[in-house]
Amino acid sequence: MKRFVFPGSFDPITLGHQDIIKRALPLCDELIIAVGENSDKKYLYTLEERMDFIQKTHGHDSKVKVLSFQGLTIEFCKSVEASALIRGLRNPADFEFEKNIAQMNRRLSGIETLFLLTAADYAYISSSIVREIIHHKGDYSSLVPDAVKNSR
Repeated sequence: MKRFVFPGSFDPITLGHQDIIKRALPLCDELIIAVGENSDKKYLYTLEERMDFIQKTHGHDSKVKVLSFQGLTIEFCKSVEASALIRGLRNPADFEFEKNIAQMNRRLSGIETLFLLTAADYAYISSSIVREIIHHKGDYSSLVPDAVKNSR
């Protein structure tokens, strides 16, 4: 079974994340969307809200599981017997950052990382930009799935 993990904080999930999820699904038998929880990080949305947004957006697909994790992503991948990690790349800076992590993960565990280029229509979207727009009460409706739009 090809079980892939797409990890992130998803604070909140964006149309860019959704694009990567939709494009990763045909490549695997099961896609675990792993929502990270770091007690040192301040999130806009609670873990439960972030997981609920993803569940409402992708829960209809039997190949999708939404789980939370703490600690090293690679340890979570081992615990769920993942075949590979999925990461989205928006730009060259993302690649440089993600490449080093992927190489370390492969060295420590043998788990491969598959990079998917974000569609051009979504390459400018990031959760941090969306959070900033939300914080300043701007219109973020064209950047996120309906589950997030309907939450405020």
